[in-house]
Amino acid sequence: GTCSIFSLRAHTLTVLFILTCALVYITLLEETPRDTAYNTKRGIVASILVFLCFGVTQAKDGPFTRPHPAYWRFWLCVSVVYELFLIFILFQTVHDGRQFMKYIDPKLGVPLPERDYGGNCLIYDPGNTSDPFHNVWDKMDGFVPAHFLGWYIKTLMIRDWWMCMIISVMFEFLEYSLEHQLPNFSECWWDHWIMDVLLCNSFGIYCGMKTLGWLSMKPYQWQGLWNIPTYKDKIKRIAFQFTPYSWVKFEWRPASSLRRWLAVLGIIFMFLLAELNTFYLKFVLWMPPEHYLVLLRLVYFVNVGGVAMREIYDFMDDPKFHKKLGQQAWLVSAITVTEFLIVVKYDPKTIMLPIPFFVMQCWFLGIFLIFIWTLWRFFIRLKQSRNHLHHYY
Repeated sequence: GTCSIFSLRAHTLTVLFILTCALVYITLLEETPRDTAYNTKRGIVASILVFLCFGVTQAKDGPFTRPHPAYWRFWLCVSVVYELFLIFILFQTVHDGRQFMKYIDPKLGVPLPERDYGGNCLIYDPGNTSDPFHNVWDKMDGFVPAHFLGWYIKTLMIRDWWMCMIISVMFEFLEYSLEHQLPNFSECWWDHWIMDVLLCNSFGIYCGMKTLGWLSMKPYQWQGLWNIPTYKDKIKRIAFQFTPYSWVKFEWRPASSLRRWLAVLGIIFMFLLAELNTFYLKFVLWMPPEHYLVLLRLVYFVNVGGVAMREIYDFMDDPKFHKKLGQQAWLVSAITVTEFLIVVKYDPKTIMLPIPFFVMQCWFLGIFLIFIWTLWRFFIRLKQSRNHLHHYY
């Protein structure tokens, strides 16, 4: 007991002491270089590090305590730094913003060559004698393991099979709808539906749900619509640090009230927007897809997404106890919106490219159906059931 209490206490004095020593060393014992750009860079990095030191020792704890609360406090502070960086980029001119990326990595700031994934869509290409299946192998680039891994991790966040499948299929529809804007969305039909949805995403979701079962992290029940019976409480204490500390039963019951239903729609919308931002941000800031910053952003979202989801759930589920939206959920929402605004500001031409009429019709039909269902479920049906009760008594 004593050991764990000791390890959970943030070593505030230790961190403060080390920080002071480092600053004293730099001030008194180090010759400051004459290079202004270098000093500016170092000054900014040092400021960020001092802020992280403060945050990791002093920030409020989130809902997760494993592997260590300091780990989640660290990601919370990274969120603040990232949001401030995005705001800074948002206030620059388009040219300056793109050139500013050069300070982070000198190789950036040059326009991107685009790779078209559509092109020739034959699965078996008799024209190519050396390798007739060359199209399939060409498409099996780094994105296939990325798709699988992405969905594996998203399942650990959302923890519900229905919700994951809905978002997965919706995203492929979005790619279809927007392929005239971003060339790397134009994929072959088999790339969309067979490779992405059936193979990578579904397998990722399946493995994710299996892992949840193994860790016995509670699946979140977003799918109250389908009235699936609640999972029995199976609580296993697994004796290592990387499993969740307490088991929360997530019942998202979206159809139980209008507020919940709108919240679940909102969550799906924000999730899809965050996914699209990944592609659009690279495009407008001229970042090659394999650049380490793109990867770092994904690592960041993996760590904060789970916390944000949990905080949103708590906020929806128990508004009396959780009066405020959690800090991480607040920041993730702000970041998603800011990223989208950067895309709008930096490349309004691409975003305003008209969507084909047929695709527009499909979206309007979908939105209209959701609207009609909402009206029926929460307004018309409720009135009927009330009248029915009235007659009964």
